[in-house]
Amino acid sequence: MKFSAGIPSGPLEEKWDRHRFELPLVNPANKRKHQVIVVGTGLAGASASSSLAELGYQVKTFCIQDSPRRAHSIAAQGGINAAKNYPGDGDSIKRLFYDTVKGGDFRSREANIYRLAQISNHIIDHCVAQGVPFAREYGGLLANRSFGGAQVSRTFYARGQTGQQLLLGAYSALMRQVDRGRVSLYPRHEMMDLVVCEGQAVGIVTRNLLTGEVEGHLAQAVILATGGYGNIFYLSTNAMHSNASAAWRCHKRGAFFANPCFTQIHPTCIPRSGNYQSKLTLLSESLRNDGRVWVPKNAGDKRAPESIPEGERDYYLERIYPSFGNLVPRDLASRQAKFQVDAGLGVGPTGEAVYLDFKDAIKRLGKGSLSEKYGNLFQMYEKITGENPYEKPMRIYPAVHYTMGGLWVDYNLESAVKGLFVLGEANFSDHGANRLGASALMQGLADGYFIVPYTVAKHLVGGAAIAESKKERALKETCKEVEDRLKKVIQVGGSKTVDFFHRELGGLLWNQVGMLRSEKGLIGAIDQIQGIRENFWNEVYVPGEAGNKNAELEKALRMADFLELAELMAKDALARKESCGSHFREEYQTPDQEAIRDDENFCHVSVWESKDSQGKDWILHKEPLEFKEVSLSVRSYK
Repeated sequence: MKFSAGIPSGPLEEKWDRHRFELPLVNPANKRKHQVIVVGTGLAGASASSSLAELGYQVKTFCIQDSPRRAHSIAAQGGINAAKNYPGDGDSIKRLFYDTVKGGDFRSREANIYRLAQISNHIIDHCVAQGVPFAREYGGLLANRSFGGAQVSRTFYARGQTGQQLLLGAYSALMRQVDRGRVSLYPRHEMMDLVVCEGQAVGIVTRNLLTGEVEGHLAQAVILATGGYGNIFYLSTNAMHSNASAAWRCHKRGAFFANPCFTQIHPTCIPRSGNYQSKLTLLSESLRNDGRVWVPKNAGDKRAPESIPEGERDYYLERIYPSFGNLVPRDLASRQAKFQVDAGLGVGPTGEAVYLDFKDAIKRLGKGSLSEKYGNLFQMYEKITGENPYEKPMRIYPAVHYTMGGLWVDYNLESAVKGLFVLGEANFSDHGANRLGASALMQGLADGYFIVPYTVAKHLVGGAAIAESKKERALKETCKEVEDRLKKVIQVGGSKTVDFFHRELGGLLWNQVGMLRSEKGLIGAIDQIQGIRENFWNEVYVPGEAGNKNAELEKALRMADFLELAELMAKDALARKESCGSHFREEYQTPDQEAIRDDENFCHVSVWESKDSQGKDWILHKEPLEFKEVSLSVRSYK
């Protein structure tokens, strides 16, 4: 099957501006005649809903939580990137573009990344106008701090609550449109399937999570902004509602899935305490501005950290990567932490942690200065661990945080299913094999505020007309399929909980399809995933009924989708015979354990097409990646 990324021709700096001019426009009076569905109310979904409604479209917005304010975007802590160069340290749009291409290990589109860098400055202006309380310098200028993978300070922040404050801005814009009657908001509704008619997305099927009722909704376009699939690993930093089902249903209706094995491992998370945990807690990467990462030099050293003298500490990031030190990109910091633990140098009760120490920063800056920057993060750490990070080093360890893989989209953010647009973490487009810190908020708001409001018009103007009777028939058939799926999982009647299977799958993925992978491990993982899936459909127990509130049923449906996606992740990882970004194939490494990328054979996006409705077989397509502005090179932060 042929598909095109639709990247405009011409100079990189001019592509987006010229493309916007060439996109068709919808007459203001006609916009009121078009209805658009937006699924998700995080930064990407809320910004898209409010922007489209402001333009005059009629919008239906679906929220899995009880309020858009509880979307997982609220959990983002450290900041949002933009190339304003307020500190005067040499930043520019081109440097942000370069850092993002390099940070993603040359596995993303140049055109998309340059557009993102261009839009970044507009995002800050827009959010300031909304009243987002970014931190400011004494003179009133917006403050910046550094993040991993950059040697300039370009990250705007609101203490450790940046995601929350940005979401409140987008939420206020959304609720303004709800008040004006241009947005119909559906809280506590989960998307169950995509309605496709004659190759176009024409609606969705949802389930009311309070009543269990299955409902159908039609529209001229569907925008998916449902986040990533990190919870497939069971333990992740994602909110418990975060899942893959909406995106996976779209994939099985014809949308392609791109780079499913590309997963962000965040180096700065509170380590797990035991097997009873169901999620992990993120600590902002911004802490690495002032905290120093270290382990004891001697394996098995169980002394309290304050009792270990400087000469017996290994500040390994500063030693291995002297140019960037503790601010190397996330993939390198995470992998090196795992190497230290695997070598027996881990600390804490489980031995699965390294230290993040603020002793030197407190001496240099004072406790008050650190409190102003990171106070709520320090409080959160103390509340969870019972340890005061002003007095003892934090214990951190990598955890699954973000997924760079997602539904394939073209330059317009439109999927392989016409009329289905995918925004934010739900798509694959901007981060390659590793996302730089503070870029997720940037992408979500760029997609929602500044890209899809332009590009959706092309489909609304140029999409083929479909008879309403055909749409209604497709909607009725899809609703019937959803109801049958609900009955099927309840009727298994086994004896094992959903969590039993989820924990088993998550452990397998972390060990075999996580940071470190091998051909033997991946082949074994595929067989084991198929076995877990077979056992699930024979042994899972879901209490209650489909026609009312049933949280276990919700979990079971998501788990069924996870079990299919997991196999695709492992197959994608097996097919990519190179090490890049967060994805370290043990067969492809240098003698000093650095990644060996294979640009001759794998400089492409892996684009998977589902061959059947069972989620068991796929066709691999390859979208070639060209690098004209940034030369392909070995990534080095030393």
